[in-house]
Amino acid sequence: MKKVMRILLGVIAISLFAVNLNAQNNKVLLTVEDEQITVDEFLKVYNKNNNVDNSIDPKSVAEYLDLYVNFKLKVKEAERLGMDTVTAFVKELGGYRKQLAKPYLTDQEMTDDLIKEAYDRMKYDVRASHVLVRVGLEALPKDTLKARARLNSILKSIKNPEKDFGKAAADLSEDPSAKQNFGDLGYFTAFQMVYPFETAAYTTKPGTISKPIRTRFGYHVLYVHDKRPARGEITVSHILIKLDEDMDDASQANAEQKINELYERIQKGDDFEALARQFSDDKSSAAKGGELPKFGTGRMVPEFEDASFALLKDGEVSKPVKTQYGWHIIKRLEKTDIPSFEDSERELKRKISRDGRSQKSQTSFIKKLKEEYNYTYDEKAFNEMIECMDGDFFEGQWTPETNCSGKNKFLFSIEDTKFSKRKETFTQQDLAKYMLRNRRYERNKENLGQKDAILKIIYDKLVSEVIMNFEEANLEAKYPDFKDIMREYRDGILLFELMDDMVWTKAIKDTSGLESFYKENKQKFMWDTRADAKIYVCKDEVVAKKTRKLAKKQVKKGWTNEEVKSKINADSQLNLEIREGKYLKGDDSIIDQLNWQAGLSENLKIDNQVIFANIIQVLPPQPKKIDEARGIITAEYQNYLEKEWIKELRKRYSYKVNEDVLKAIDN
Repeated sequence: MKKVMRILLGVIAISLFAVNLNAQNNKVLLTVEDEQITVDEFLKVYNKNNNVDNSIDPKSVAEYLDLYVNFKLKVKEAERLGMDTVTAFVKELGGYRKQLAKPYLTDQEMTDDLIKEAYDRMKYDVRASHVLVRVGLEALPKDTLKARARLNSILKSIKNPEKDFGKAAADLSEDPSAKQNFGDLGYFTAFQMVYPFETAAYTTKPGTISKPIRTRFGYHVLYVHDKRPARGEITVSHILIKLDEDMDDASQANAEQKINELYERIQKGDDFEALARQFSDDKSSAAKGGELPKFGTGRMVPEFEDASFALLKDGEVSKPVKTQYGWHIIKRLEKTDIPSFEDSERELKRKISRDGRSQKSQTSFIKKLKEEYNYTYDEKAFNEMIECMDGDFFEGQWTPETNCSGKNKFLFSIEDTKFSKRKETFTQQDLAKYMLRNRRYERNKENLGQKDAILKIIYDKLVSEVIMNFEEANLEAKYPDFKDIMREYRDGILLFELMDDMVWTKAIKDTSGLESFYKENKQKFMWDTRADAKIYVCKDEVVAKKTRKLAKKQVKKGWTNEEVKSKINADSQLNLEIREGKYLKGDDSIIDQLNWQAGLSENLKIDNQVIFANIIQVLPPQPKKIDEARGIITAEYQNYLEKEWIKELRKRYSYKVNEDVLKAIDN
């Protein structure tokens, strides 16, 4: 909650200000100590909260500027106290920066294309089988060639895909499930398979075999059986009668008989949900009348999925359906088609950021950044580094100082000539140090023969990291809106921490200060006229008559409400209810109907009950006790502390408003 408050305070407190920009936008409007705030800077934040129309209210601008001065003074105070250098603050702001930077560190054009592509694929379901030959994504060339050769050999053995593909998958695929399913993955849609696999499935013509594709699991070939319009999503309830593998024939027959009897009862009009709660062996759904979470293609076993989508209208019930789990009766609750692109866009973008597609976007992004930042590379210097990658590297004995001594030539550089004017240069020794941190290929002498390929993998990884870090560090210089929002977050977090110390928590902990404030201002915290009353809710006239007699004596004798109720409710707990309190006008509809005079009221007949009240006392307006209004009093005390604190800040720091520039904003 505190983090949310920090963000809200930063964005809201600063977003209190602005107007349409005009010729004055580069002039200094406000000076706080040595910081000059231009009209442009002020108007940017002002407009965030005043974007309803283009009208300008000079009074409003002046009022907002006054609040803005207070805000700037508080930030100056936080900086004076060193709050912007505290480790916790630096860490928290850094965490926010990482999150805020993400949208800027992608190829937005590529991301938009991927969103459109994913949505177009969601319109269809694809059924495919595959053969897998396993090889790691970062495997060395010799291992990659070996896996590819094996896959080609399998492909040659498949003469008739429709007949031979399943057998080849069962006999030769390295996917363990292929022995049972013959490589058939059933129907699936976008985001249910790794991205390269999905792409192959959607771009291969049904009835044909794909080209070999590579995923993080290895090399695959796909045989695409079918492509159909998407089914959408469906919500169903079901009744399950389990079938276990070790069931004998008699038990299986009993299970089938039981599901058929349940189906007959449903057909005769018995309540589906009640039967599910009583008889279903799926206990997690039985408690909800058999209801299952919404699902779409590929989420359930095919028999269950097909039977569910075969139901044509809500409320329709299937005949008993057998799956590997047992017998089901399925009731359709609701079916929805795929949502519109506009309704799907945000969720698709979120999925893409977590999917293999994001790698495609990042690869494209890095390629663009290399061009933008004038990436320069010395191939000869790189080749020299291969020489020092000797046997020691693959035995874990390698160090840059020993094995790459003297190698410190220029290797690559990047430069921003447009925004920050920064340049970063990397030498052979920088690569050597990075090699030391990326030694996943060491302790394997067989890799020595492929050291050029290994070094290229390490080098490309270094370049990608350097370019992405360079771009992230460049965001403030490159994107003014990012710079503005980072300043808002920074100032907002500082302001929250300072306000918490100086106002909010201080008001709560300073009990003596709160009490003194209350005593001096108690007339601000007044009760209006109230009725101290007991309300008697009686079952009928007979009960009301008996209760009146007891109510007359209750106050005098000091009887509790429970003692009175025990006398009336001896034969039924529903005869009498009593409630009491001090009521303001509007607190209780019954009290509002009565004349506020001490004593028993007349009877009121409401909802077949007889109700009357005993108004013990009419309380005149009086100050609330501190415990009766602690929240309101504390809030007012906080306002008081803030006002006094702002007076101190305005004395401590110099500030000046350029009145001529302020007036010109309206012209």
